[in-house]
Amino acid sequence: MAFSAITVIPYYNHPATITAMVEGVLRAGLPCIVVNDGSARESVGVLDSLALQHGALVQVLHLPRNLGKGGAMMAGLREALRQGYSHAVQIDADGQHRCDEIPRFVAAARQASEAMVCGAPAYDASVPKSRLYARYFTHVWVWINTLSLDIQDSMCGLRVYPLAATVALLDQVRLGQRMEFDTEVLVRLHWRGLRVLSLRTPVTYPQDGISHFQLWRDNALISGMHARLFFGMLVRSPALLGRRLLRGLRA
Repeated sequence: MAFSAITVIPYYNHPATITAMVEGVLRAGLPCIVVNDGSARESVGVLDSLALQHGALVQVLHLPRNLGKGGAMMAGLREALRQGYSHAVQIDADGQHRCDEIPRFVAAARQASEAMVCGAPAYDASVPKSRLYARYFTHVWVWINTLSLDIQDSMCGLRVYPLAATVALLDQVRLGQRMEFDTEVLVRLHWRGLRVLSLRTPVTYPQDGISHFQLWRDNALISGMHARLFFGMLVRSPALLGRRLLRGLRA
């Protein structure tokens, strides 16, 4: 399949930022699919206006109910593959990530078309310290569960998916549908031998930004995910260690 990319934006009640994000994606040279994850009625109108204004360049995929960020991304990735795209750029709707970074990520994906290209955040002073420190908990577990340091950051909302490999995983394995998705899909793709490339990218937390992270629910889901992955790693550890050894011998 020839290289072709589209952007997928999971959207849940971010009417204040979505117009700038969509216009930024279009300036970066890509069309986009905005996946409306069961947003409130007053938040949906802006999506329909964007689709009307930009025509085929902006598609809106409406989910009948809120599934969570992971559920929205899975729907968007499947739709992108169905339309014949080889790769999908994920960028969040909340304005944390810069759309002018997209061409650099797409170029890296084009050069390594079978790899996953992931953002490694370069935070400015806006990042809440609690969020920053909490990420290290996930970093450590990802390094344990992959028996490697290949994934620098598994939670960044700017990344490029090779669609054939990713949707094959989605069709064969049940993944978490909420905030745990970003990490789980990377670890499981890594288990399947997919190479992960990391690119440093600026991340800003808008002062008036809306976060849909629910402290107790999402932390419980993430903890459960890490536990499932740990036991999955134990089963796969001979193969993972063998792969590391083979890579070292080739180097």
